[in-house]
Amino acid sequence: MFAIESADMATDKVEFGIAAPQIHTRLPLDLESIQRYIKRAEELGFHSIWVQEQAVLRQAASAMEGITMLSYAAALTQRIKLGMAVFLINLRSPLWLAKSIASLDQLSRGRVIAGVGLGAVTRLYQAYGLSADKRVARFNEALTLMQKLWTEDSVTFEGQFWQLKNATVVPKPFQKPHPPVWIGGSAPPAVRRAAFRAGGFMGAGSSSSDAFADQVKVLKESLAEAKKSPAEFAIGKRVYIAVDRDRERAAKRLTEWFAAYYGAPDLAEKVSVWGAPEECAEKLGRIIAAGTRVINLNPVYDLPEQMETLAGEVVPRLGK
Repeated sequence: MFAIESADMATDKVEFGIAAPQIHTRLPLDLESIQRYIKRAEELGFHSIWVQEQAVLRQAASAMEGITMLSYAAALTQRIKLGMAVFLINLRSPLWLAKSIASLDQLSRGRVIAGVGLGAVTRLYQAYGLSADKRVARFNEALTLMQKLWTEDSVTFEGQFWQLKNATVVPKPFQKPHPPVWIGGSAPPAVRRAAFRAGGFMGAGSSSSDAFADQVKVLKESLAEAKKSPAEFAIGKRVYIAVDRDRERAAKRLTEWFAAYYGAPDLAEKVSVWGAPEECAEKLGRIIAAGTRVINLNPVYDLPEQMETLAGEVVPRLGK
């Protein structure tokens, strides 16, 4: 398993995760290549494999549904953790999401990291038959309800958005009291929400390294206010990355991907890490110095080759 000691705290490990092969531009899916990638991620010692929440994408890029993708990964692996970065619980039923996560946690024998978030985009609410009004209140209530369903045998709940009487979710999660909950985001309110409501924070891939450093400052201030120990709080960061000694080629491929996935080609230069292995390691080192303890490495093209290079030429440089 990849793990290095941070420079400022000898007992504080930094773990390396990898993005799942979730985004595809061609159908039908090449199941053999997906299977090889997932199994190889575990063989290479990655700490975790991560999915995103993308129900609706532009035609140029399609994403497999996250719970389904992680369930597939769980069946192919034994050790690697299964992370969500992050599910937009306002666009899901908290009852069904609690049930799905608990089932996945049982099937994987306790490998789930339950990442949730509010999301900055509100235009999808109408497509789900929802209003974006009171969305923070909806998020908080949904998270509270999910945690109750995971831990209580009979839930009676009279909320603003959901009402249940003597409801039960079984099986309960394998992990007790429930899978670790991480909250993702980038805006200061989301960072503060993570400190008070969760056990971890996942910095958005669409945030730059400098922005992430500012988020960690807000996070640590909020943890102190919440009287939580930073040593017991998980901090992660999704990092879009392209390892290539031809920097122009890497930049071009990243720009094309960001145009297809985000509809924002200019975002690639602002938030991505790319270049030769030593350059990528140096830039990842800055993110580690900013405070992350789980780096969710997210290559966007030539995924098997990128994963091998990351494991063989980038991560080892960070351990020196």
